[in-house]
Amino acid sequence: MLLIISFYSYLSDRSDRTVKIYDVSGNTYTQTATLQGHEGPVWELSWSHPKFGVVLASCGFDGSVLIHRESPPGSWTLIHAARGLHDSSVNGVSFAPHEYGLLCASASSDGRVSFLSHNEDDTWTVEYVTDNALGVNAVSWAPYVAGADGGSATMRVATAGCDNRIRFWTKKSSAGAQWEEDAAPLGQAVAHTDWVRDVAWAPPIVPGMDVVASCSEDGAVIVWTRKEDGSKVWEPSLLNNFGEPVWRLSWSVTGSILAVSSGDSTVTLWKAGLDDKYKQVSQVEDVAGSVQQ
Repeated sequence: MLLIISFYSYLSDRSDRTVKIYDVSGNTYTQTATLQGHEGPVWELSWSHPKFGVVLASCGFDGSVLIHRESPPGSWTLIHAARGLHDSSVNGVSFAPHEYGLLCASASSDGRVSFLSHNEDDTWTVEYVTDNALGVNAVSWAPYVAGADGGSATMRVATAGCDNRIRFWTKKSSAGAQWEEDAAPLGQAVAHTDWVRDVAWAPPIVPGMDVVASCSEDGAVIVWTRKEDGSKVWEPSLLNNFGEPVWRLSWSVTGSILAVSSGDSTVTLWKAGLDDKYKQVSQVEDVAGSVQQ
């Protein structure tokens, strides 16, 4: 239910600088709250894991990330305002897997990715990495994987850039570690030729395999796979070219179905067959989800 609420809140309130919260019952949507605080359009939302309570992050054109909490039910409080977190629009926001704590990544047009962390003393700290000078449109966390032999886990994110590329970043969760760009090579058989608008890391399906989807203004959706076979090369496969810009991607919780929001005002659902080729299994037409950012 939270994913649906997040989706519809994001869609309905980009231009009036607010976030609207809805309760969902069947096909009925009832607005329960309006969150304010941004000084420009709101681009994306992200829910934290329920272990932290009902916590929602929002990002916007004003360069800020706001963290909201519902407590008690029906009453929302702005618990942290990271204003001026970036020098330009914050285009994407995403909470990390709960095993890493209350940690939120943000992607900005200033070319940086920020990592906003909540501390035990209720303060917040921020860490930056420079992705590319042209800007970053989206960021997505890899699923949590425990470290080998009881060692510390490695945090991983994928980013979507205005330089037509996706990048991968890693950081050990041990004290003192810093974010570094993953040197794993990308296969060149398929590549984007325009801004990459979104990137989505799939939940784990096959042990020892990573799956990431990316979409671009060039109309292409590419599925990248990497096997832990020693080479660690990300191999691309073209899911489809829609002939229109593709704005957003979202995996099902099982990682078996990919939702694609494209510029022709449709959302299509795709599933891989036994031959690992993705085929369209459903389509929703004329939805508000196909909105240019």
